Amino acid sequence: MTGIRTGQYYFAKRAWLNQEWKNNVLFEVTDGVFTCIKFDTQVCSDAVQLNGPVLPTLANVHSHAFQRVMAGMAEVCLNPNDSFWSWRDLMYKIVQKLSPEQANVIATQLYIDMLKAGYTQVGEFHYLHHDVAGKYYANKAEMAHQLIAAADRSGIGLTLLPVLYSHSGFGGQKPNEGQARFIHSSQSYLDLQIQCEQALANSKLHNLGICFHSLRAVTETQINEVFNELDKERVVHIHISEQQKEVNDSLAWSGQRPVEWLHQHIGLSERWNLIHATHLNDHELNTIASSGAVVGLCPTTEANLGDGIFPGVEFERLNGRWGIGSDSHVSLSIVEELRVLEYGQRLRDQQRNRLYRGEHISIGDNLFNQALLGGNQSCGVALGLSVGSRADFMVLDEAHPFIGASEPKDVLNRWLFACSENVIKDVFVAGKQVISDGRHELDTVSRSEFTQVIKKVIYDV
Repeated sequence: MTGIRTGQYYFAKRAWLNQEWKNNVLFEVTDGVFTCIKFDTQVCSDAVQLNGPVLPTLANVHSHAFQRVMAGMAEVCLNPNDSFWSWRDLMYKIVQKLSPEQANVIATQLYIDMLKAGYTQVGEFHYLHHDVAGKYYANKAEMAHQLIAAADRSGIGLTLLPVLYSHSGFGGQKPNEGQARFIHSSQSYLDLQIQCEQALANSKLHNLGICFHSLRAVTETQINEVFNELDKERVVHIHISEQQKEVNDSLAWSGQRPVEWLHQHIGLSERWNLIHATHLNDHELNTIASSGAVVGLCPTTEANLGDGIFPGVEFERLNGRWGIGSDSHVSLSIVEELRVLEYGQRLRDQQRNRLYRGEHISIGDNLFNQALLGGNQSCGVALGLSVGSRADFMVLDEAHPFIGASEPKDVLNRWLFACSENVIKDVFVAGKQVISDGRHELDTVSRSEFTQVIKKVIYDV
């Protein structure tokens, strides 16, 4: 790093570069991107000292921001056969109360908490489009603008995924009353995409994807209408095979399971992101893995809703691609998501150390690396401690005994399997510090606003 120096500099005693821990690492950041990284080097006088092990941050592949306000509110058994479908009824009731301003407050606090958890990009699966009567706002993209504003305010990167949602069941069934705020036709959805594209045009942190709520909610004709008009490079997200009922309904409708139908009629590729994909047969697993599509796993939400256990061991053997998301936001912890994912496989198989690959026998290293790679692909971003990637990174608290005392090879396992408290101390997005010593500059204001929204929306206070 000689000659004219125009970037910012950061120095770490330990950093996780290309899946290996390196010592005495100097990062140069220019215009929010890593432009030079050297290890086993000397600190320069104007470098910011990073006090703790440095890791890349992750992309959260699946979020419904508004659902954060109801976290913990569906844990009362009103039905001995409680399921996802009874949870959905409560969610619909909450939906009937939210204003655009309240959605902004919820998303702002959510995104701050995501940053504290080590997520610096979020795939926002956005289907709360209209007012409580199902009518367009004066600005038809009003709710999307609120999410963009919340991302800007918090400092997180946003992959905005406006959702096409038209029907209540397979075969184009008429939507029900609780879905009124979600519904778009193909044309009004395409118009929304144009408005969102304009809103994001000047952002360095945000991008735009295509999203179909589920095969229950759109028709084959609609999928093709959207693809015929929109950028063929954009990522595509869809809920699929989350519940066994969904699989059974698909079989009754088409004679095919959801992933089978999607691949045969539309075709899977690397741009596709299959959210949940919990209930798969061997043929579907092979189809997804060979296509290069990403499975978006949300282990804490899937556990909370009783969805089932994703066949992770089998998918790992096929070198399948996956990322993690917090979905309904009963948890915002990377640790919890990855721990539940691994422990679910152990409980199912009655064995230990399940999710590894040949080159990654350390479970923590493999889990974190796959979540990093899958998250990047799913959200259309480049995160990681490498030249050309956006300069997002997090610093673990070396004052914690499990972090400070561990040899580098043990740090990820110690963090993911031994730490219950949050040990992420500092977080940077595009070279800018957004979390300092566990705090965000908007903590006091945002928490106060969020408290008032909870009181109003949940308790009518």
